[in-house]
Amino acid sequence: MYHFLEGLLLWNQIRQQWVGNKKSQSHKKVREPRISTNARYDNLLGSNKPILLGVRGADFWPGGSIFANDKEALPRGHQVDVYFPPRKRSRINTPFVFSGEWFEQKHKTSFESLPDECLFEIFRRLLEGEDRSACACVSKRWLTLVSNICKNEIGSNIKNMRLENELSEMGHELGGEGYLSRSLEGKKATDVRLAAISVGTASRGGLGKLSIRGSNSDRGVTNLGLKAVSRGCPSLKALSIWNVATIGDRGLIEIASGCQQLEKLDLCKCPTISDKALISVAMNCPNLTELLLESCPNIGNEGLEAIGKCCSNLRSISIKDCTSVSDQGIASLFSSASLSMTKVRLQALTVSDLSLAVIGHYGKAVTDLVLNFLPDVSEKGFWVMGNGNGLQKLKSLTVASCQGATDIGLEAVGKGCPNMKSAHLRKCAFLSDNGLVSFTKAALSLDSLQLEECHRITQNGFFGVLFNCGANLKAISLVSCFGIKDMNLSLSSISHCESLRSLSICNCLGFGNTTLYELGKLCPQLQYIELRGLEGVTDDGFLPLLKSSKAGLVKVNLSGCINLTDKLVLYLANLHGWTLETLNLDGCKNITDSSLMAISENCPLLCDLDISKCAITDAGISALADAKQLNLQVLSLSGCTLVSDRSLPALTKIGHTLLGLSIQHCNGISSSTIDMLLELLWRCDILS
Repeated sequence: MYHFLEGLLLWNQIRQQWVGNKKSQSHKKVREPRISTNARYDNLLGSNKPILLGVRGADFWPGGSIFANDKEALPRGHQVDVYFPPRKRSRINTPFVFSGEWFEQKHKTSFESLPDECLFEIFRRLLEGEDRSACACVSKRWLTLVSNICKNEIGSNIKNMRLENELSEMGHELGGEGYLSRSLEGKKATDVRLAAISVGTASRGGLGKLSIRGSNSDRGVTNLGLKAVSRGCPSLKALSIWNVATIGDRGLIEIASGCQQLEKLDLCKCPTISDKALISVAMNCPNLTELLLESCPNIGNEGLEAIGKCCSNLRSISIKDCTSVSDQGIASLFSSASLSMTKVRLQALTVSDLSLAVIGHYGKAVTDLVLNFLPDVSEKGFWVMGNGNGLQKLKSLTVASCQGATDIGLEAVGKGCPNMKSAHLRKCAFLSDNGLVSFTKAALSLDSLQLEECHRITQNGFFGVLFNCGANLKAISLVSCFGIKDMNLSLSSISHCESLRSLSICNCLGFGNTTLYELGKLCPQLQYIELRGLEGVTDDGFLPLLKSSKAGLVKVNLSGCINLTDKLVLYLANLHGWTLETLNLDGCKNITDSSLMAISENCPLLCDLDISKCAITDAGISALADAKQLNLQVLSLSGCTLVSDRSLPALTKIGHTLLGLSIQHCNGISSSTIDMLLELLWRCDILS
């Protein structure tokens, strides 16, 4: 309130001075040059003329100073002391003007009659962030003014710094470290909300992360909203803008100018942002470490070149579906910033073999590389990249929907990346069994391989990988590889794959009992098994795998294997119940209460159980509740239509340890029972 009154006094002095000058020069025809309002404030602040103010109730004292000597009323300078008698006084809400050295009430108007310049000067003299936040709550106009105050403008013209020193001693700070995070989505994304975030976070630690996704169709986010953020949030480190067409270069330039600590920038579907804005970010934000660009048609080679030259700390870059980006931009980026870049993702770009050649030569620090849907890249591009000898530190490679990912191309990449540990090959239509085996032989350090929709890979290629990587391979995954057929193989003379710990076969329709039987003999150290959607697998095929596993199974996912029965679960509980922690039987319609009884007796470490759409009844739930050692944390009964209200006591008993319970589509459970569960299991997250 002290600074607000001070600003009010300054404004009335200015107004009187301006009116007096206007009257004295009214007879002249020469127009007075316009003087900056800020300059007038500065002149007044520099004056040593005392300002005397006596207060009685809500009125200013009409009879003169309360001091015997006017010189004792106030110290010289801009500081004003106000005397309040011990009486209740009403709120002062009208401006006053000078009459000589005293005030008199001119007329009754609201503070809204003050011009923006005056309010701005008042607000920026409020050192406390909470005071500015309170002022911003008055109206949208005040919010706009407060949000346009830069950090370096707060109290910048106050010559007496005693109050600031006191605030500093008390632990108050004008800025923050930027640890707060805010997200605006859809209709909530407006300029007004951004202005409120800018003001509100300034006194609470500072805004560090801002995400804007979508925009209000009527009052969407514009450049003005980003301007408010740039002025009030200098500590911003991460900015994400998705699907906002109303933000252009001007807004991002404001961010680059005011938020120079920016480290992460994520732009997705921003058609009006161009190279001009990206160049400004490169020049003003040297700490930028992560850049993500997606579907920004006006961002191209010039912007990437500026990023490469100016952002020496850039560690990660992702470019997807940016039609203006070509080989020139990729070459400029890597030739300048290759020494620090560790993660690279290129997707849906019109780049050619040249870009891959540049990556293979300059990507000396790259550890993670993703190449997805590059239609103009041929086999030559992958071959040159592998022979460039620049990807010695590469540890993870993902290649998807690239015609150049052939047998020869991938073999060259495997030889050129001796430290590669993980490979994910998706939709590689020209990769055959021989090429896959050659790739795994060349990649000597490979310990994780995932193949997805590689339909030319057959059973021969799959087992060939296990034979050649038996010493290092720890995890292998096949997803929707329709080339896998269940054929009889004789593998008795082949050595065991002792290193394999994780096996995942999902939606490979040809994968059956024969293949699974051979896997059981070949991989005795499996701990994590995922067999999803394998309708051809029965108990007879799975039992040898259970019996041959020596390490003890920890996680088992058999969802969608509709031909499995209680017999398998009984063997699983008896042989591996002492290590089993997660079991998923979703959709195994032949699983009944017998399986739950075996689980309750033999699986003390089980914490996650999914028996959705199984033939489970109230008796099975009761068996789980009566288990002495079972401590379930997550239980899913979704689609178990035979479970009824009678399971309420059992579910309540189990619920003492549950963190999550799903009873969706359990038609036998009434809404009243669900309400009781919600009340009794208040610590548990229940989906109903």
